[in-house]
Amino acid sequence: MSTERRPSGRQTPQTAVSDSAFLRACRREDVPHTPVWFMRQAGRSLPEYLKVREGVPMLESCMRPELVKEITLQPVRRHGVDAAIYFSDIVVPLKAIGLDLDIRPGVGPVVAEPVRTRADLDRLRPLTPDDVPYVTEAVGLLTAELGATPLIGFAGAPFTLASYLIEGGPSRTYERTKAMMYGDPALWSDLVDRLAAITGAFLRVQIEAGASAVQLFDSWAGALSPEDYRRHVMPASAKVFAEVAPYGVPRIHFGVGTGELLGLMGEAGADVVGVDWRVPLDEAARRVGPGRALQGNLDPTVLFAPPAAVEAKAQAVLEEAAGLEGHVFNLGHGVLPTTDPDALTRLVEFVHGRTQR
Repeated sequence: MSTERRPSGRQTPQTAVSDSAFLRACRREDVPHTPVWFMRQAGRSLPEYLKVREGVPMLESCMRPELVKEITLQPVRRHGVDAAIYFSDIVVPLKAIGLDLDIRPGVGPVVAEPVRTRADLDRLRPLTPDDVPYVTEAVGLLTAELGATPLIGFAGAPFTLASYLIEGGPSRTYERTKAMMYGDPALWSDLVDRLAAITGAFLRVQIEAGASAVQLFDSWAGALSPEDYRRHVMPASAKVFAEVAPYGVPRIHFGVGTGELLGLMGEAGADVVGVDWRVPLDEAARRVGPGRALQGNLDPTVLFAPPAAVEAKAQAVLEEAAGLEGHVFNLGHGVLPTTDPDALTRLVEFVHGRTQR
């Protein structure tokens, strides 16, 4: 990492956030300790989350600014993580432009009328800030409360959104998605291009309201070969990153099972590449190449082991990251619902303690 230091003196809230360990690591600068946050840190693993969400459907909870603020802040209060992630769902912008979809408990997003033909594209109109006023309000509430803790904006990547729209819900094989990709590449390109515009607009709203970084989740990109990713998916993801590039905030790119795609995911425009637990961080750095920080990558299931075993595995991750230009400690995927919250708190304390500069 570089040894750049910022001028001393009284910090404004904006400079305090900019000087945070998380943002410094994203920029590959020196840090006081390795920053930690967890994907899905706000959610079902926390009893306080279950309490405030009781009786409130998922999509509705994403549209109540005060509730979004509370849920987003819960893991920051409990675990002492170095960044908050905006509480939302990848289908929120699609719901906001009028698509008939819902999130069914135990199933996930379900689309009433899947996108299968060119005529279906007419339902994918551009997203404007007026479609998501609750996002602007919630981000404003959060940044006022978070102080020097950065807020990460959140969105689903075009491929993952397209897979839900085409399949009509979650899929293990993505047969309809790939059938369109291979069989009607022009329709596919137009679909993901529209989704890139919607996603970029959704991230812009969050940044303009005060988010200090953004993460693009391409949850299902691991189902693709490198060539298919490069040809059919990477251009749309690159458009999303290009859309938010002028803001100068760090851009994080994460997918599951994407070990073979890490270099391409960085090329798409990411400043930070998220790595799941299947690829050691030192090997991931070789695949990604210089000029980008890495995020990850403890296996989420490790947290079910005794504390000594968790610490040993976390230490191994830190050792693999020792030579990186920048490292943000995270899990290799989201926090599992039955995770003991105390295990997450202990993990934050362990990483901070072991990496204190």
